[in-house]
Amino acid sequence: MKILRAEHLGMCFGVRDAIELALKQNESAPLTILGDLVHNERVLAGLRARGINIENQIGGVETPTVMITAHGTSERTLQGIRERGLNVLEATCPLVRVAHEAVQQLVAQGFHPVVIGKHDHVEVRGLTDDLAEFDVVLTEEDVMLLRERPRFGIAAQTTQPIDKVRRLIALIEARFPRSEVRFLDTVCRPTKQRQTAAIELAQQCDVVVVIGGAHSNNTHELVATCRRHCPRVHHVQAAAGLREEWFASASTVGITAGTSTPDVTINEVEQWLYRLAESKEMLHFANHVPVELQHD
Repeated sequence: MKILRAEHLGMCFGVRDAIELALKQNESAPLTILGDLVHNERVLAGLRARGINIENQIGGVETPTVMITAHGTSERTLQGIRERGLNVLEATCPLVRVAHEAVQQLVAQGFHPVVIGKHDHVEVRGLTDDLAEFDVVLTEEDVMLLRERPRFGIAAQTTQPIDKVRRLIALIEARFPRSEVRFLDTVCRPTKQRQTAAIELAQQCDVVVVIGGAHSNNTHELVATCRRHCPRVHHVQAAAGLREEWFASASTVGITAGTSTPDVTINEVEQWLYRLAESKEMLHFANHVPVELQHD
């Protein structure tokens, strides 16, 4: 059984920088992170083990400093934090900041803002909470619910696959031929790289394992992409979730991972697969030893 890694996989620079910033701050003073810093349980457990607090509501914060996650937040939320006399530590990914700037630019130019993304995702809430009016779309059905506007300004959640984004833009253009539609591409480069690499990987494999948190949007998107090119795709959070029967008769197995998945988790999954491959080779050898040798 051959095991392949995607050319691009795992933790991106924005996530690494956010984790490093949290750990550095915690060395000098107590810290509370507002929401999940990243959508990966192993990473979050490691932060809690270091004494870092994680609170979903600002009312539960008991430390002088609050950290904004890599997903970013709205100015409205930041103002509410400062009004409580708390210090703000920003871990917003620079590429999420670009998305915020793009939305603000579109609004300033008179476009009705449309964000392509997951309605209840923390990044999308951060992009839209300061807006007086906006729409969020993720499916063709969402597009059909839009009402006509003279000008649509479109940006995307940074972890959405660019091919999905372009399909939805084309649908908006087709549905509203009299409207001006402007798109500012805010899908981040790490997402594009991982999506492209996932397609290349899945096309070569009998089975693909996608590693990432249960609530990680970009991991779920990798799963969906791989399933368009490989019939057997499995999403796991860690090596403990792997099942030997998934790999029956598989000659080539691929590994990819979401942008919040740490290297140690990827390596553990890979080692599990290598052990399985070795055991399959030994079993194959034992089943093909000539009878006269088996009785020596």
